[in-house]
Amino acid sequence: MKKSWRIAGINFAHMHMGDNLRKAFEHPNVEIVGIADSDRSTMETAIENFGLREDQVFTDYKACIEQTKPDIVILCPPTAEHGEWVEKVSHYPVHVILEKPFAATLAEADQILKSMERHNKYLMVNWPLAWVASHVTAKRVIDEGEIGNVLEVHYYDGNRGPLWHRADKVETTLDEVNQEKPHSWFYKKEAGGGSLLDYLGYGATLGTWYHDGRKPLEVLSIMDEPAGLEVDEHSITIVRYETGLSRLETRWGTFTDPWVHQPQPKCGFVIVGSKGTISSYDYEPTIRVQTEKYPEGKVLDVDELKAPHRDPIEYCIHCIENSEAIKGPVSPEISRIGQVIVDAAYESAITKQRVDLSNFKW
Repeated sequence: MKKSWRIAGINFAHMHMGDNLRKAFEHPNVEIVGIADSDRSTMETAIENFGLREDQVFTDYKACIEQTKPDIVILCPPTAEHGEWVEKVSHYPVHVILEKPFAATLAEADQILKSMERHNKYLMVNWPLAWVASHVTAKRVIDEGEIGNVLEVHYYDGNRGPLWHRADKVETTLDEVNQEKPHSWFYKKEAGGGSLLDYLGYGATLGTWYHDGRKPLEVLSIMDEPAGLEVDEHSITIVRYETGLSRLETRWGTFTDPWVHQPQPKCGFVIVGSKGTISSYDYEPTIRVQTEKYPEGKVLDVDELKAPHRDPIEYCIHCIENSEAIKGPVSPEISRIGQVIVDAAYESAITKQRVDLSNFKW
């Protein structure tokens, strides 16, 4: 059967490009038609993994798009370059899957939305935790009213650090981490590095999803200041809603990576409602729910994710094919609210002051 969807991967700065391309490669109705990065060495693993030909590999993104004519472009640039790269590819009539986070600033996020209006194409902001079965199951339980109205979302997440793994979660070594750290964009302030900008968007965006789109009133945040680094490796943010306080914590430097062994504290979410609570941890096969009927708590197996809600590639294609709006945490609407929280948190951490959003013009 002829492949219906042509996908190109452009800018390999984030290791998640390899993960996204693998989902494209495994999709029965998708062809990877091209990849592009100014540094060819960043693409070598993808070339090998997906059997790409030389005429599908480019160091010029324009040549890649113009010669391969993709329907969808996956973008994985450094955080502070998201706006720039969406603007570049939006001159072509392509849908865009933008790897998290949405942007480095709200102004950049709004520029991204404006750029995508050029050809009226789809934009998806891919948050990998949106496809984790435990967190999807937690949302179902919330929507079914099991814990009443959501009052608080508590989030702690991160990993050993962004250089400890590559695409497909292939582990690196301490020597490789130490060698790359001085040169990696993840540790450059001007590139949007740091754990807050890398991981807070997960908690802010999925937290907004759990809050059913509720907007916050106030944000207070603090970042650590590691010696010899330009960026943080640990941040704690308090978000005040009309319903109470939520806490969002990011950490590079967990004892273990949560997809291998859950560290302590565990990575994931605890959600407090008016009639119960849910604990939903990354990659775990169960969630734990407390309700008025089961105050001692009950353990539930996570739902089996089914098409088209298993990964960003199949979901984006489903929405395009059926003219459906992208929904949930990967939607621009929910991601924008998350971006407001991230912006306010970063401002608060820098100024060491609370940021009032009660009169913010959403």
